Amino acid sequence: MPRKTISPTKLSTYLACPVKYRWTYLDNRGKWYLRAKSYYSFGSSLHRALEQFHRSGRSGVDTTAEALAAYEDSWIDSGFSSAEEMAEAYHEGKEMLERHVEDHKKRETTGRVLFVEKQLKLDLGIFDLVGRIDRVDEYEDGSLEIVDYKTGRDRVSAEEVANDISMGCYQLLLAREFPDRKIRATIYALRSGDQASASMSAEQLAQFEADVKLLGEEILTQEYFDLTPRLKRLCDGCDFVPLCRGHEEFAEALAARESLAPQ
Repeated sequence: MPRKTISPTKLSTYLACPVKYRWTYLDNRGKWYLRAKSYYSFGSSLHRALEQFHRSGRSGVDTTAEALAAYEDSWIDSGFSSAEEMAEAYHEGKEMLERHVEDHKKRETTGRVLFVEKQLKLDLGIFDLVGRIDRVDEYEDGSLEIVDYKTGRDRVSAEEVANDISMGCYQLLLAREFPDRKIRATIYALRSGDQASASMSAEQLAQFEADVKLLGEEILTQEYFDLTPRLKRLCDGCDFVPLCRGHEEFAEALAARESLAPQ
């Protein structure tokens, strides 16, 4: 039997809403309600192009023109409401990529790209923690930097990086692969070029690992089919609201909130 896996996305989904976790990962009915999202297409397109650029040592995509060509080849057009919306997003992404490539080439750094889009795995008992890291840079002093791109953000703070569950998971995974290295995590906001970093001490990593293990075990043992959906702010725009409407309490709460919404 294949090992059960828990990812940062699964952890975040469960913490946001266990019922959404059910529809996303466990109940086959959920897949019929999933809709393509323009922001997923936009983000995936940019990530693919960035992967090609930062693999420059092997692929030869090391100029702005080549990075933009990779972006064009990687473009995903699903989820947009109109051709106009897609064209606007495409040109915005093109500008973001061009700025990133030019800034990266100008920046003086002693680091080199160690790997991009690398999936790591850690045995945490009844499940494996898995995570795919956008990029890891290695510096002359042996330290490592995790770089995570965000396509929908203009600003980021060190506090946000420190509290980001995905960045914590990436640090934990990388620390197991390179136990003697100093590691920091950086979120890079592609819209503005803003970035911020944070790192965990050995004690913080140990506590984080224990917390992830407990949460993962809860996720895997939860009685999802006994859960009653609760109306939350994230229900706005959620694909699974039609499924949750089947529960009377949820339907009543949703109807009450909709009746208070401005016309």
